[in-house]
Amino acid sequence: MPKVTLRQAAPADASWLDLWDTDADVISCSTDDPDATFAFEDVDWPQELAAQSEHSLWLIGEEDGRPIGAMQICDPHLEPTHYWGDIAPNLRAIDIWIGAPADRGRGLGAEMMRLALERCFSDARVTGIVIDPLASNERAHRFYRRMGFKPVGRRSFGADDCLVHELTRRDWQASKEP
Repeated sequence: MPKVTLRQAAPADASWLDLWDTDADVISCSTDDPDATFAFEDVDWPQELAAQSEHSLWLIGEEDGRPIGAMQICDPHLEPTHYWGDIAPNLRAIDIWIGAPADRGRGLGAEMMRLALERCFSDARVTGIVIDPLASNERAHRFYRRMGFKPVGRRSFGADDCLVHELTRRDWQASKEP
């Protein structure tokens, strides 16, 4: 298995994010709009990366030093956009995507997610991690269930119909037991 690492996204990574933002599979994971041409249409990546904080962090996944994907880890209770609305404290929310088609289906996303889970749960205050894949994205639902997440219910985020999943600390710890 190639070596996968996570590092904090830097301003120079905006070009990767701009490129991946136009990939058809990334777009289809972020919106049900068949006419969308960008996954994150309203995001200015240089500005987004400059606005990182302790409550909202962008990471780049690398395979042997080559950028392969991105993820955001945020504290949904404290992050400044309040995307998650009224949500309990001591959670983390994760968004993840693999950028290039050739890098998908190789286990790289699972390794990125494993590293992110370790990172999140290394903070003893974190009680769980939430994710919000589109309700229509069955492939993502299967991936997250393989990672130990459980569906907790549908929720609308703007125009997006999502199926929220959660991985509790207890379930994560149990999955690590022999």
